[in-house]
Amino acid sequence: MKRKAYGRDAGLSLRMLFTSFLLGLLYVGFALVLFQVLHAGLVLMIVIVIGVAFFQYFTSDKLALLASGAKVVERDQAPELHDMVERLCAMADLPKPKVAIIDTDVPNAFATGRNPKHAAVAVTRGLWERLEPQEIEGVLAHELSHIANRDVLIMTMAGFFAMLAGLLTRFSMYAGMFGGFGGGNRDSNNNNSVPIWLIVMLVSIATYVISWILIRTISRYREYAADRGSALITGAPEHLMSALQKISSQIAMIPQRDLREVQAMNAFFIIPTSVKQKTSELFMDHPPLEKRLARLSEIAREMGRPVA
Repeated sequence: MKRKAYGRDAGLSLRMLFTSFLLGLLYVGFALVLFQVLHAGLVLMIVIVIGVAFFQYFTSDKLALLASGAKVVERDQAPELHDMVERLCAMADLPKPKVAIIDTDVPNAFATGRNPKHAAVAVTRGLWERLEPQEIEGVLAHELSHIANRDVLIMTMAGFFAMLAGLLTRFSMYAGMFGGFGGGNRDSNNNNSVPIWLIVMLVSIATYVISWILIRTISRYREYAADRGSALITGAPEHLMSALQKISSQIAMIPQRDLREVQAMNAFFIIPTSVKQKTSELFMDHPPLEKRLARLSEIAREMGRPVA
């Protein structure tokens, strides 16, 4: 009961809601412009993108495991890992996901799946060998929080129009070269009018760039929420804090060759392998480690837990 008393972070929920509202507003404006200049021609593109989005959503767990090289393991292959996942699922009131291991020395973990009944959680060999059991539990609880919060669904919906904008940008470039979207109508009475393909391309580029930033903002908020979820599930936020610090410091010592092998999974990992790189927080899909640790420290103090 004591853990539940801390509930959700109201400020974080409001920021996520506001960012989602801005993203939705951007997409409404994008759709209105496209319907105005393309009319029925947009329908086919939307159908194609919806098809791609549905395929990505319903196969997200299989695609992520395949892309990462993760292998699903049964209980007899990794009994301790299965025990941890089962215990945490019982505490979080979640169905047990598939359990997978990635054979790499890079310490990391991720979760995927369209809903709690169709999910998978994966840890790397490096994470299992380098972290203490309670730290691994903190990481697994973080990943299970992503599953409980249906983050794959949220990020798929958030990225839908960004995907459409990227597709339209390419189509518009081809249209400009080959005369599509009205670009080839050289006999028009108004030769000074702006070609439709150029309007579509500029609007699509602007939508893609702005949505790219907003989606990363939502992604950072999801990481904060999953950190908080881990603290509430385990009742020991200091274990996740220790795990995040260890993962970050160990990644910094991994050869770049090994990091490149798994960098495609950065958006899924609990800590991106690009931790060495310095960039503006605006363009990051994970919050800075220092801010995550500060928030976890605050949660630990609220729970009366020791913080080093």
